[in-house]
Amino acid sequence: MKNNRLFSLDLFRGITMFLLVVEGTHLYSALRDHGPDEGFFHGLIMQFHHHPWNGLRFWDLVQPFFMFIVGVAMAYSLKKRWEKGQTWMQSFKHIFVRCVVLLLLGVLLHCGYKEKIVWELWNVLCQLSITILLAFLIFRFPFRAQLLISVGLLILTELLYRYTGIEGFDKPFVKGENFGSWMDMVLMGKLNGNGWVAFNAIPTAAHTIWGVLAGKVLQSKKSNIEKFWRLAIPGIIFLALGYSMDWIGLSPIIKRISTTSFVIASGGWCLIVLALCYWISDIKGYQKWGMVFVVVGMNPIFIYMFSNTVGYQWFNPFMEIFTGGLFNWLGASEGAVKIVNAMIVLGLEWSLCYWLFRKKIFIKI
Repeated sequence: MKNNRLFSLDLFRGITMFLLVVEGTHLYSALRDHGPDEGFFHGLIMQFHHHPWNGLRFWDLVQPFFMFIVGVAMAYSLKKRWEKGQTWMQSFKHIFVRCVVLLLLGVLLHCGYKEKIVWELWNVLCQLSITILLAFLIFRFPFRAQLLISVGLLILTELLYRYTGIEGFDKPFVKGENFGSWMDMVLMGKLNGNGWVAFNAIPTAAHTIWGVLAGKVLQSKKSNIEKFWRLAIPGIIFLALGYSMDWIGLSPIIKRISTTSFVIASGGWCLIVLALCYWISDIKGYQKWGMVFVVVGMNPIFIYMFSNTVGYQWFNPFMEIFTGGLFNWLGASEGAVKIVNAMIVLGLEWSLCYWLFRKKIFIKI
């Protein structure tokens, strides 16, 4: 890696994308479905599946990580563009086109999942198309103004969920009966059976905005250790605030509708993980071990789309023809076949990322 790159950002993004690629191989599902039904291992594997409603598991943090990382990267990308003389309007056109492409890719994925043409906006790429645009529009505002706007988005969401009083959708924290569900009926004419809502793009825009602010902290002339604490301390405060709001009943932590407590608590984890990556890789210089993740994160949108289309619909079933045939002949269980097949697909997709990295092919939008 070049010295002028922020390795901690590449590492954080790489770990996040690696986890998403693993999900596309069905490894988490295979371990859950064919592992023990209770005990420590079961509890550990369930951390890689979304919480059904009120609560927070590790897997609920991956989307906030993704959105936060985009904000950090935006701070560096725009700084570089403007130093080269690009105007604000030129940057806006680039961002706008990027957001349109992300929206279309998100809808395309839903069509792939359903194997027919559908209009659905629940995918993370659809959410990003909104959060990136909002973060860009206020990018040049003072630090405090951006922070206040992010808080304002959370307050706006709270008011809409609690006080709109729309008949049938007036229960702020009930699945399918909240303001976000009503917005889904307006936007798509349907509800998500698992409780996800497209309106999440508004409160979770805070994650992308906080990512921008974190990126500006890392770009500052402060010492490395001061930068670390300027990330870690707010992260700890956010964690305490978010979890406390849930514990006292002020705002339940619900990822599927991105409640205020969820956004704040997950934002705290974003800051802490970035701070730890910065401490380990950019301050202490421990970087070689992270390259296994970094190569995956260098083409984030490409590998996300690839693992959810070609990988999900072709690699997985195609490879199982051979793993299933071989391991069934050896007398292996169905669970063992699923797990081994997932690991082989993971190896193939990682190898693709590594090949792109070695060839210096970086697919961007």
